Amino acid sequence: MQTNDFFSGKVVVVTGGTDGIGKALVEQLLLAGARVSTCGRKQDKIYQLQKEYPNSSLHCMVTDVSSENDCRLFIERTCSVFGGIDILINNAGISMRALMKDASIEVIRNVMDINFFGTVYCTRYALSSIIERKGTIVGVSSIAGYRGLPGRSGYSASKFALQGWLESLRTEMMEEGVHVMWVCPGFTTSNIRHAALNKDAEAHGETSMDEGKMMPASECAGHILHAIANKKRTLVLTFTGKRTVFLNRFFPAWADKLVHRFFFKDGKLIQ
Repeated sequence: MQTNDFFSGKVVVVTGGTDGIGKALVEQLLLAGARVSTCGRKQDKIYQLQKEYPNSSLHCMVTDVSSENDCRLFIERTCSVFGGIDILINNAGISMRALMKDASIEVIRNVMDINFFGTVYCTRYALSSIIERKGTIVGVSSIAGYRGLPGRSGYSASKFALQGWLESLRTEMMEEGVHVMWVCPGFTTSNIRHAALNKDAEAHGETSMDEGKMMPASECAGHILHAIANKKRTLVLTFTGKRTVFLNRFFPAWADKLVHRFFFKDGKLIQ
């Protein structure tokens, strides 16, 4: 199916649409003729996005997805502006980089509140409209939802929870005509590593990983939209991502060693 034909005229909600994959999704959806509602936590980034697309079918709202009330207001406002929701892409997320022995409980709680409960809140309040329109619910997960990653324990926990919850929801929705899926980008250029929380629940602000070797956010967004249009069950991106999922399923002990080797250098966690 042609992506543009599928999304033309549809109302699509993208959480976390001011950076990285989320912003790329917003841009491509607008080009495809969709009516897009997005949110972010920072007013300046929302303002900049509105300036870039002043005459388009774009609705923006400052929203912290870890707040149930913020999510409710965002979804209600979207339905008021556009009349309903056809597709919900739960993209907003945050990561962490800290060993569990060093991390505060607040780090784990913050990651779960945004990555898991943010998806639950937005989906719950959008669900009646999506059921009415026989629409689509998408969760942007991660390879960390298939394979626990050292130094990212809270992040992995949130993505495992997300995928299990979406799988349950997909089974519940089988007779409702609602499509439920999750997508797992590999390493992609985005702001998530810079915003990742350290052991004290503060943003790292930097990363040692080479983003020049990662998949561009625009390419990742294109794959996601193609998968949605073709009603894929799941999507795992990049060769490294596919290999990790395969090895973890069939050779878990080997995967343990390879993942440890990747994330630790000279006995220290890669930040």
